[in-house]
Amino acid sequence: MKIAVLAEMAPAKAFIPIIKQLDAEIIGLTHGHGVKEIIGEYCTEVHSIGQSRGHGAQKNSNSKIASLVMKDIWSVIRYLKGKNIDLLLTCGNAGDVRKGISASKVLRIPNLHIEQDIYNPIEMIAFSNLITVPSEQYRDYVVDKYGLKNVHVVGGYPMAVYVNELSLEDSETIKARYLWDDFILLVFGGDVKGEDIPKIIKQVELLDRNVLVVPFRFSTKYVKNCINSSKLKVLDGYVELPSLMKASSGVIYGAGMGLTIEAGVLSIPSIKIAGFHREHSSVDLANEMGIDVVDISDISSSMDNIKIPNGKLLVNNGEKAVNNILNILNNFKELKTNSSGLNSFRSIWKARSEFK
Repeated sequence: MKIAVLAEMAPAKAFIPIIKQLDAEIIGLTHGHGVKEIIGEYCTEVHSIGQSRGHGAQKNSNSKIASLVMKDIWSVIRYLKGKNIDLLLTCGNAGDVRKGISASKVLRIPNLHIEQDIYNPIEMIAFSNLITVPSEQYRDYVVDKYGLKNVHVVGGYPMAVYVNELSLEDSETIKARYLWDDFILLVFGGDVKGEDIPKIIKQVELLDRNVLVVPFRFSTKYVKNCINSSKLKVLDGYVELPSLMKASSGVIYGAGMGLTIEAGVLSIPSIKIAGFHREHSSVDLANEMGIDVVDISDISSSMDNIKIPNGKLLVNNGEKAVNNILNILNNFKELKTNSSGLNSFRSIWKARSEFK
């Protein structure tokens, strides 16, 4: 079997426990910074098909975005054409999914999509042959809300298995590297906008604590320009986030499912910033584990009550999810169906306007 996987950072981590157990040739198509470092060793070949959105403070115009999307779709087609791919795997709700599924339709490659974001999926999953979700509650939601027809419950999040098996860097080594015995980690991900950064920085500076800042989706230069305190250091380039999290005294993050899973599995005291995705499965999971989801204006005051998340069930449920997805993959030809189609596409497209 020959399988292509197309992923940003968090989806790549979700794929690894699955593809490690597959008797298949894996072609990795990476989208964004650091993904090749995560998934490369498990693939026979790896290609970059573009960067994720939001690396600067300003948005691109619609025409510019359309141009970049079409360029990346062509990259996927170019790398997969003529390689007899049996299946394309996608995961998450970012642009890589849109580009991957679009290319799979052009090339007539079947698609299995692992959906974790539930409330705000990418509209192109309406053309997936099979979709998995973590729970029966979420299956009912996507069926009722979006009319998706081909949904399988897998019972958890595969990424939890990846995080649980990580070999983390020694915390004392990390502290020595940054010359701080105690620090907080601040992570900017896909759940905050460029205009939020100065307000978040201002709140964090009120803490008067040592803070390592991971810009992730934003340019280092832009984030640095928002900082007035010498106690905040902005990291540049790819960083191994779980080790930094484990070495920290706590994490403040404006990101989604990936970081929420990492905080839960690693039992890191955390606060999740309530970004523009107010209804999101990562918010559900944070609430279930006891991670406070707070408005930007409440960040500094909420640090007095920061909690260690209760993520005990994440790994067990993640292992069940991996096994269930492997079973689906091994029986894909029998299980695959026609896609949900245009009506579902329109329903998701209309719903996505609520999350902008």
